[in-house]
Amino acid sequence: MFADPKGPITHFEWATFTVNGQVHSPEAGVGKDIFLSPEGISAWYERKGHKLKRSMVRRALALKPEMLIIGNGVEGALKIGKKARKEIEDAGVKLVVLRTPEACRVYNQLYRLGKHVILLAHGTC
Repeated sequence: MFADPKGPITHFEWATFTVNGQVHSPEAGVGKDIFLSPEGISAWYERKGHKLKRSMVRRALALKPEMLIIGNGVEGALKIGKKARKEIEDAGVKLVVLRTPEACRVYNQLYRLGKHVILLAHGTC
């Protein structure tokens, strides 16, 4: 679905991300939903269900990114709630919502340009 040898995300396929040489999936690493920031990678443990809520983005907003990229799944199943969108906008953060493979590509491009960007990515549906 996605490959970029320059990274930091070098590969993505259903529920599996390879970031900085480490595999993250249901069986390994931080899991199938990732929170990727300049500080590193962790589980996006706040993601529950398929509607993005304010509670799912607050940890990211606390890091004051220029841009927040939401990988809304391979098929785009994760929808953005109005309250979450408003909280992001009120924080002065640019929001980009893309299907997860495309979100990985955009994250890599912006990361390599030195932008303070965070990726919250749903690895399945």
